[in-house]
Parts: sequence; structure tokens; C-alpha cells
Amino acid sequence: MLLEKLFNPRSVAIVGASTHPGKIGHILIENMLKYKYKGKIFPINPKASEILGLKVYPSLKDVPEKIDLAIIAVKPPAVLETIKICGEKGVEMAVVISAGFKEAGPEGAKLEEELKRLAKESGVRVLGPNCVGLIDTSSHLNASFASGMPEKGKIGFFSQSGAMCIAVLDWALGEKVGFSKFISLGNKADISEIDMLIALGEDKNTNVILGYLEGVEDGTTFIQVAQEVSKKKPIVLIKAGVTSAGAKAVSSHTGSLAGSESAYQAAFKQSGIIRARTVIELFNYAYSLATQPLPKGPRVAILTNSGGPGIVAADACDQSLLQLARLKAETVEKLRSFLPPMASFFNPIDILGDAHVDRYDKALDVLVEDDNVDAIIVLLTPTATIEVEETAKTVVKHAKKAKKPILCAFMGKMEVNKGVRYLKKHGIPNYLCPEDAVDTLEKMWQRQHWLSQPPAEYPHIQANRSHVRYLLEMAKRQGRYHLSEKDAKEVLKAYGFTLPKTHLARTKEEAVEAAKKIGFPVVLKIVSPDISHKTDVGGVMLNLDSPQAVKEAFTEIMLKVRSKNPKAAIYGVSVQEMVQGAKEVIVGFRRDPQFGPLLMFGMGGIYVEILKDVTFRLAPISKREAMEMIREVKSYPILRGVRGEAPADVSALVDAILALAQFALDFPEIVEAEINPLLVKPVGQGCVAVDARLSIKKE
Repeated sequence: MLLEKLFNPRSVAIVGASTHPGKIGHILIENMLKYKYKGKIFPINPKASEILGLKVYPSLKDVPEKIDLAIIAVKPPAVLETIKICGEKGVEMAVVISAGFKEAGPEGAKLEEELKRLAKESGVRVLGPNCVGLIDTSSHLNASFASGMPEKGKIGFFSQSGAMCIAVLDWALGEKVGFSKFISLGNKADISEIDMLIALGEDKNTNVILGYLEGVEDGTTFIQVAQEVSKKKPIVLIKAGVTSAGAKAVSSHTGSLAGSESAYQAAFKQSGIIRARTVIELFNYAYSLATQPLPKGPRVAILTNSGGPGIVAADACDQSLLQLARLKAETVEKLRSFLPPMASFFNPIDILGDAHVDRYDKALDVLVEDDNVDAIIVLLTPTATIEVEETAKTVVKHAKKAKKPILCAFMGKMEVNKGVRYLKKHGIPNYLCPEDAVDTLEKMWQRQHWLSQPPAEYPHIQANRSHVRYLLEMAKRQGRYHLSEKDAKEVLKAYGFTLPKTHLARTKEEAVEAAKKIGFPVVLKIVSPDISHKTDVGGVMLNLDSPQAVKEAFTEIMLKVRSKNPKAAIYGVSVQEMVQGAKEVIVGFRRDPQFGPLLMFGMGGIYVEILKDVTFRLAPISKREAMEMIREVKSYPILRGVRGEAPADVSALVDAILALAQFALDFPEIVEAEINPLLVKPVGQGCVAVDARLSIKKE
């Protein structure tokens, strides 16, 4: 296992061990002894001879035996010297508890860089600095200054926040939830979330991986590792700090809409990570994933002794990816045979408020056997007749033989307390309200769906890359970091995009001649390197069906543009064919600093930033993922065709998204690109890229 000696060391040295109770150096030794760490412990302190019955050594150098792990809690400059000694003595792992590094400002950042350099040179893997430490329940290692040790379990947790680590630990102690490992990453000078995903993915004692993230340094590797690990074990993460990091200095719709949150959302989706928005969700998902089988499908049966909660659960299912199961006829007949006439025999199954435990028992018996039911949610309100603890025992009995997940919402607090404790003791998740149970079950179904997907295949797009390279080099030599419309369309053409017939006109007479060659109706657009959004300055006129209309439009465009943007360099007006009977969409990408090209798709036109009906993925993407992008937008029914309209050529749209993704990967100097609108014709007729915008990174 990766980092084996970090989690299961045979010997531990505590550098900065203290004789004073309450000091971190003292708490570290207390925790090692209190929770019965089985290996050897070597406290290091030049001014003491004994701490808590253990012999103290003045320096690491003085320890006569091999040390697997050093826990370091000394001042920052002394940390650097300690790492050197670790290297000399062959200590492979170090946990740096000490603060005062990059979190403390520029001077601390310099110290941290030196720490990284020394660790690499010395061959020492470092957890931290500025961390709480780590806990491994299997090896009884509590190498932290947190109070308490969770019960042994199958959930592994890592966190970039020490406070979050302590809060989760306290929750685990209060709820008596078992964990395999707790790891505080601190500043991540060396060991990162990527290392933790690999280590916990290999760990035989961990079945579910939880994490709290504030940032990812190497997005590409993170996705690759998460994709591999999530096929073996569920990964549930909270990502904090996503609202403040918006896109800056952007000129396209894509850039303004594609912020840090969009990138992380896409990264999680494409790597099979389950996203928790709150700490409560983190716990909810973790406990069910650790204790219950995954549903084979999205069909849910709701069993309740009260109509209101059943309706709430049904509404929640309807608003999720789940669906209410349609019970078999024989199931309904069996329910009729023992439930009162006023009961609801369909889904939700309401066994009424006067129910005793026997109704739950018999109802569960038939629901577990119904092949149309993939999962069961059991709701209970503490009426005067219901035996709460006996009902919990009945749920546990059926859950043991069922090959489908059973989740509960025993609602209330005092009256249901004993039943809830019994459920937890036997690995049955219980939620405060029906919505939480539905939400958790939805995430379990999403995981099942992720596991059932075939491996992604990434098609390689044929393109004239040498011509594109020439166009980009010429633009950079001329100091142009926004490609002209002509060059941008040349790039698209090199990647297989179909373009509208187009001519540049410098006078209204040239515009009329161009329109006649193309054929009416036509579109006129201003051509200027200084104008990104042509519509905003009156630089676009549509559906011009005569020479006179073209002349008037040319004059009007010139007047409006010069009035609104008098300093703009104007090359003329572009005369284009008017593509009719097509749907407007937008495709584009922005280069995210962590994850690379972030692709965007949505319904196009001038209202895209207002409607924000867009979806995102990170390149590379497969055909399946491109199709998922298209289906995710709320406006997808428009592409399928409504009220007698012909369906759009979605297959050609998929190819267009894949081609743009390939371009983004081929030319990393392109920071953002956008095709808006991309006109999607009816099935079999392809797409036409009407307008494009490409920006090159300034060197």
C-alpha cells in the first residue's frame, strides 16, 4: 500500500515532545499511549529524560533503533533541520504538525519551499505542515492532537482543513460511526489529496473515501486518479471556496459563464466523484454507501404509516433521477390481503396511522420480493400505536435478506430514539426527513449508473494542424491576441467545421455584388478586431432579401458602429448566407488553471448569458459525454423538435463538440474560444459555424 509506513509504522518518534500537559507535544504522546499504539514510541526533547513513563532522547540522531515515522511539532526553522536528520537516519515518513509556513505569509512561504526541497532531497514523504496529524484505527495509531479516537470502521476521511477534520471526528464519536482513517493534509507541501485517493483506494480497511477540498494543484492527474479509484470505491467530496473565483479578463460568453465552480462540477462528474454540498450530506452519503448495497435501478417503493411524509418522499423522488416503482399486480393483491381497506396499496404504500409492527413486517416481506422495486424507503411517524423499536428490528430483519438498499426516516426525536439507535447499530441508515433519504438514494443510484458505464473512448479528430499553427504564429508576430473573424473561421475549417458562404465587402456596392453571388436572403455583420459582441453595437442585420435592403443595411451598420465605437478599426462588412431552418447553439471553452480546457455547450444567440442554460465538461470527452452535455440543457426538447418541427442533427452537433475539444487539447496557447451561433440543421444536414471568437495567451 502507498504510504504504508505513514499509516502502519512499527516505530514513531515525536520530535518536540513536551513534559507539560496541554501542550501539543504532550497530547501527541498521550494519544499514542491512550489508544494503545502497538509500536515503539521515541519522544525527542533535549531538556527532558522521561515523559509519561517513556524514555526521552535529546535528538533523533540519538535513537539507537530504526524509525518509520517522525511526528514533528517544533518551530519552523527547527522543522527544516529535523527533516535533514530524518533523511540521514532513513526515516521515510514525517508528519509536520508545526504551523508558521505559507499560511503565515511570504516568509513562511519561503520556509515551506525550503521544506519541500529538503524533503525531496532527503527522500522523506511529508504530511503537512500546519496539520492536525492522522489517525489509523486498524494500527491504533493516533498521531494527532485531536481529542478522541473513532471506532474501527470502513470509512476513510482526509481534509485540507484541520478544523473540519476535528469536527468530523467529533461527529463520528457522537454518532458512533466507524472510520478507518482520518488524515489532515494541512498545507500539502508534499502529500496531497491525490496521494490520499491512491492510498485509500488501495487500503483494504477502507470501503468509502470521504474528503474536504479547498483546492487541487494538479487537476489533470486528480481526474485520472479519481476515475480509477472511483471504479473500485465510492469517493464523496466537499469542495469549498468555489464562489469567489470567477473568470477574469474574459471576452466571450463562455469565459464569463465558466468559473471555478463549473470546472470542479465537471471534474467530479467525469471522474465518478459524488459531490456533497454540506457536511450533513457528506455523512448521509458515506453511511449509506458504507452499509447498503447499491440499487440496481432507479425504482423506489415508499412504505409509510402517515400520508404526509409519503407525499413528501414521492415529490422528492419526482424531482430527482429516481422514480416511484410501479408495483406488480400480485404485490398489490398481497397488500390488499392484510391492509385495511382505507390503506393505499399503490406507491407510496400508506399502512395508516393505527399500524402496528405487523403491517410493516408483512408489507416489507412483499416489497422485498417485488422485482419492480430496486430500493425501499421506510418512513415512520411515532403514533400512539406503533412500536418503534420493534419496527426497527423488523426493518433490520428484512434488510439482512434483501439484495436491495433499505433506507429509513423514523421522524421525530424522543419517541423514535431507541429505534434509531437499533437501526444504526445494525447498519441501517436513518434520516431526519424523507427528502434526505431520497437525496442519498439518488446518489447511490448515480454511483450504480457510473459503475455500469463502459470505458470512455476518445476519438482523435483529423485536422490541418499545421495550417492552424501558421495562423496562430502569424497573429502572435503581429501582436494580435484575438484572432480576426477570418482567421478564426480558417481555424474552424481546419477542424472540419462547415462555414457559411461569406464575402468581405468594403462598400455597399461590393455588399450587393456579394449578396447576389451568395443568393438572397443574406446576413450583414461588421468586421472589426475591436468589436467582440457585434449585436451590442448594432453590427448585425439579418434576413436581407433584396439589393436595396443590403444597401440600407450596410449604411445603417456603419453609422451605428461608428456612433457607438468611434475608435474601432473597421475592415468592412461580412456578407453571409442566411442559414434557415436551423437551431442556434453555442459551443466554446475556457482554459481552467487547474483542469485545462473547460468545454461549454448551451442554446445560443444573444441571450445565453441571461438564460444560462449551459453545461460543462473537461477535455478530453467521449461521444457519450458529448451527448450527455447536449441532453443536460433544459432546452434540449427544442433540438428534438417541437410542434411539428424537424429534429436537429444532434449527431453532427456531437461531432462539433468533439472537434472543438480536440482543438483545445492541440493548442494550449488558446485561452478561450467560442462558436456562437453554431447553427444545427435538421437531421442529416449538419451544422454551420456562423461566428467564432478565439483568444491567444499573451506571452
